[in-house]
Amino acid sequence: MQPAHLPDATFFDALPQPTAQQPMPVLFSACLAGTLCGFDGTDNGSYPVAQSLLKLPQIKPVLFCPEHFSFGTPRELCDIHGGTGMDVLDGKARVLTEAGNDWTEGMIRGAEQMLKVAIENKVQLAILLDISAACGSQVISNGQRTAENRSYRIGAGVAAAMLIRHGIKVISQRDFKSLQLFHHKIDPYFKVAKESIDHHQTDWYRSYFSEKI
Repeated sequence: MQPAHLPDATFFDALPQPTAQQPMPVLFSACLAGTLCGFDGTDNGSYPVAQSLLKLPQIKPVLFCPEHFSFGTPRELCDIHGGTGMDVLDGKARVLTEAGNDWTEGMIRGAEQMLKVAIENKVQLAILLDISAACGSQVISNGQRTAENRSYRIGAGVAAAMLIRHGIKVISQRDFKSLQLFHHKIDPYFKVAKESIDHHQTDWYRSYFSEKI
């Protein structure tokens, strides 16, 4: 079953056809566009499918990093403890750094600002970095990630959860089918690869979360 936060064919069909003169605003995790706002001052601009969308003249990229907004760059690595981004918004889970600092309030402020930016730019769709405690949409870390021990859970990060709650569809950089369907909406000559799938359809996802799906 397709997660509710992903756009479906009905959503794409209802979108107005953008042009270079009237491009469609799309919210991107700033790191996907090459902005050096990762926790360690690097970017995540190595995903070619997302990069191809950023370059289309029919798209107006709206770039934002909620963690950089609240905590600056570089910063500590943080993750959600005790739930998902939805739980953080409901006061049922916390965002903690590697050193144990509680960043919950700052993460919520960053999510609120991301939503404000989306609304100001009339964004209907966001393309965000998965697994991030802020921008994850399909998968997030289950508690603090370490080099020796890391586990995952299904769910959204805090900023992605904020967008989803306000009706904005979210695609991750690993949702290749949805990204290509969107590309086809923008450019009808673009062909969607028959083998393309979204992250929740991968063998890893189905195996790792076999007891939950």
